[in-house]
Amino acid sequence: MRAPRDRLLMLGAALAALTLCALALHIPGADTVGTPLRANLFVGVLAVQVGVYLLAVRLVLRRDLPASAPWLVLALAALLRLGLLVEPPFLSSDIYRYVWDGRVQAAGINPYLYVPADPALSHLRDPDVFPLINRADYAHTIYPPAAQVFFALVAQVGAGVTAMKAAMLLCEAVATLCLLRLLALAGLPRVRVLIYAWNPLVLWSFALDGHVDALAVGLVALALLARARHRDGIAGALVAGAVLVKFLPVVVAPAFVRGGRLWRPALAGAAVIVALYALYLSAGWQVLGFLPAYGAEEGFDTGRGVWLLAGLSHLVTLPDAAGRVYGLCAAIAFAALSLWVATRRTASDGPEAVRLCRDAGLLAAVATAAASPHYAWYYAWLALPAAVAPSPAVIWLSAAPVLFFVDPFNERFVWPGLVFVPALILALRAIRPAAPALASPRGAS
Repeated sequence: MRAPRDRLLMLGAALAALTLCALALHIPGADTVGTPLRANLFVGVLAVQVGVYLLAVRLVLRRDLPASAPWLVLALAALLRLGLLVEPPFLSSDIYRYVWDGRVQAAGINPYLYVPADPALSHLRDPDVFPLINRADYAHTIYPPAAQVFFALVAQVGAGVTAMKAAMLLCEAVATLCLLRLLALAGLPRVRVLIYAWNPLVLWSFALDGHVDALAVGLVALALLARARHRDGIAGALVAGAVLVKFLPVVVAPAFVRGGRLWRPALAGAAVIVALYALYLSAGWQVLGFLPAYGAEEGFDTGRGVWLLAGLSHLVTLPDAAGRVYGLCAAIAFAALSLWVATRRTASDGPEAVRLCRDAGLLAAVATAAASPHYAWYYAWLALPAAVAPSPAVIWLSAAPVLFFVDPFNERFVWPGLVFVPALILALRAIRPAAPALASPRGAS
């Protein structure tokens, strides 16, 4: 049998080779993979990548690796990211809106005031960015104030897509450094940073497409580290910053107030939210951007965008209020889970960093799965807490949504079920009570 280090090298080489194979499927100049056949093959390669990644995760969790192993993990992670950095984004066009919003702010204009196609912004249009902005003719920007501040700062350094992607990778680097420190605080092997750094969905979402979720991941990682060091106010401010990058991170807030440590992070977070929104209040209620209409566009109001309801719709005709009822029930259930996380006491909870990441991972995974977004990159952030508190269900849910880069059946239940059903099975296995040990026969040694 090969030594664990040799097996890690082989798995890393396979991950790199599969990345090159996937890139080779992209037709240069195409704003998607190129053709439906190529897209299907591309996702097939990414699915194999996920298999290799899961083998690597299993290796670092079950085998002792030499002291040099973390450097190998980080070196390959950096090389893969640099290789994807120089490639044009082709799985999503969101980054063009980031660059545009930064450009609008550099011109001294509030980004929430106008849609990109508005004549008031015609002097900012160019052939490289403007034609690729999605929803350009009807949607104000959806990105909250912390994201907008980041876009504006990046625009001062570089006005192109590559500069924005590089900035997102810097956020990832911050997250990785925080993970290494959290692992050290927890007394865990630093090689477990692989759970985040080699995750294929993380690689393609951030290094290739430059999704703003990378900024949220960096802020959440800093918040976890601050909370593990008992800097509650700083942690609360950082969580608020992450929420105003992409609203979803609000779901991890209960993990930061466990043990009655509520007021300092709450006040710091509220101050950050007020200060950041104040920067853009000249837009009035338009400061909410496209958010109010986004839920309807994605089918959350009717329920057609929710995985469970999409499945039910194959069996019965759903009432018009199905989406709202589901949302209410999910909110009540999540509130109960949040209260349990924030108030529970256990005799032995392990290191603070592990407890914190375990709770944050649980809350993040439950909320993300309940919302069941059909965009793959929404799940990438789950890999962050899983590196410190690994859970099979959370790790699976952080990587398997690479399948969402295609939708072969053009519906929201069967194909997504390949992600959600295994995640549910893994979660049920994790909470199943262990079988009691058999009593030894009397007199047996």
